[in-house]
Amino acid sequence: MTSRQQERPPGAPPPEPPREPAEAERARLGRLLRGSSRSSLPRQGSLRWSFTWAFEGVVYVLRTQRNMQLHVAVAVIALVLGLLLNFSRLEMAALVGAISLVMVAELFNTALEAAVDAVVRTYHPLVKIAKDAAAGAVLVAAANAVAIVYFVFYSHLTDLDTDLVLGVRRAPLHVVVVVLIVTVLLAMVVKAATGRGTPLRGGLPSAHAAAAFAAWAAITIVADPLRHSALISLLAFMMALLVAQSRVEAGIHSSVEVAAGAVLGTGVAVVLFQLWG
Repeated sequence: MTSRQQERPPGAPPPEPPREPAEAERARLGRLLRGSSRSSLPRQGSLRWSFTWAFEGVVYVLRTQRNMQLHVAVAVIALVLGLLLNFSRLEMAALVGAISLVMVAELFNTALEAAVDAVVRTYHPLVKIAKDAAAGAVLVAAANAVAIVYFVFYSHLTDLDTDLVLGVRRAPLHVVVVVLIVTVLLAMVVKAATGRGTPLRGGLPSAHAAAAFAAWAAITIVADPLRHSALISLLAFMMALLVAQSRVEAGIHSSVEVAAGAVLGTGVAVVLFQLWG
């Protein structure tokens, strides 16, 4: 009897023989699956936290994936050009749908890669197929977006004699919607760059304050021809201040972060309306 066998206490099971790498990987996956029961899942939080986690996923992908950063930059340019070229509602809907499809595909691609990398540590041909298929989905969505952009922009780019400013004046709703979208996108980009806070809580700048003051500036500009424009602007400004004050009093943002959001939202609204309003 060897010394190793003598050290084993009486009645103890014999040591398992060494496993092959593939068998060891399957055993590890089995232990993970057996340990992940429904009771081990965290209890679902409030709706606010659900939105917060969802936005955290968007910010993470935006912060770490270069392709997503490119998608956001192209989306902002396309939306602004849509305003400049006086897109109809149907054309804007097609453009927003194409942009959303590309971003959703990129989010799913990143999620699949992260999930696979967290479980599978060795090379497997099926893992390669899964990752390649997810990347192919992004490629198909991007090709679809390019086709939609071509069909939507073609007629407008070949007929630039239209009074673009007058067209936007007749449909200020387009400007307001794009102002809010661009404001939120820029707030998320800044948060992703600084790495501080979450999309809906903390960090520089305050996205809530940015959206509130962008809405105030848009309301002020749109209501300028009206008789009681000053009163409308004052009421909108008070609502924006209440939003900013609530973020500070709740301890979610500092005064500097709220002020940065206010400057960002107001600046985006003023620039876009000055260019096309």
